[in-house]
Amino acid sequence: MLKEFQELLGGFSMGDFFPSMEFIRQTGMKSRLQHTFKRFDNLFDEILREHLNESTAMEGQKDIVDVLIDIEKNGYGDMPLTRANVKALFLDFFAAGTGTTFITLDWAMTELVMNPKAIKRAQAELRSVVGESKYVQETDLPQLPYLKAIIKEVFRLHPPAPVLLPRESMEDVIIDGYCIPAKTRFFVNAWSIGRDPQSWVDPEAFLPERFLDSTIDFKGQDFELIPFGAGRRSCPAITFGNASVEIALAQLLHSFDWQLPPGVHPKDLDMEEAFGITMHRIENLVVVAKPCFS
Repeated sequence: MLKEFQELLGGFSMGDFFPSMEFIRQTGMKSRLQHTFKRFDNLFDEILREHLNESTAMEGQKDIVDVLIDIEKNGYGDMPLTRANVKALFLDFFAAGTGTTFITLDWAMTELVMNPKAIKRAQAELRSVVGESKYVQETDLPQLPYLKAIIKEVFRLHPPAPVLLPRESMEDVIIDGYCIPAKTRFFVNAWSIGRDPQSWVDPEAFLPERFLDSTIDFKGQDFELIPFGAGRRSCPAITFGNASVEIALAQLLHSFDWQLPPGVHPKDLDMEEAFGITMHRIENLVVVAKPCFS
């Protein structure tokens, strides 16, 4: 469902480029949109039914769905939630909070199995910090600069959302001699920015080391690296999303040794990217995992 959603959201729509031609419908697009909408709507109805049918949750045991239902019922504050608002938030949780994390991990593991020196260095760092413990703790993460550099490099080469959410100018403005009228919709190509040779040395190469002595970060202050966007429309979950990727990647590298299947070499991997609102590899990654702990 998420794959179909992402393809539809990133697909071509005539009205996006020529608003006066919004009435033109691509063959089959409308039916796909309606079918996907119905599937998600049914899923969200089921989630809501499960929570409404359960006995009243104790205050300390409420999850985010319980909180949203409570706000919908009682209308706290100046911005009450409707049922449609709640479902829209569910979609954000699944699409923005799940797909992008998986895509980043998939690209990270792909780049690492293609670069044995990088994966060995990351594992050496991890095991020196975590030691014999089977589990990486969040308190270990600040002590893992090379792991953080790997993730920054993945964000640079493979931003999960290659084109940021559309922006719209609030007033007439002139930038570098170009007159941009108010209400102009424009798109920011984060993928291209991350590969700009004017900003990056050897931009097509996977080199986590470039970030070890660099102050560049992805939190919206350095425009060379903006996988989460910047400004008031940047992703509100930068901290949570990055922590999710860090702890998952750290655990994968700490718990297993990874290599490509026998007879498969890095040059054999198809690195072609799927077209859509998010950008994952077209081919699935197949690797051999050897457990490091019994």
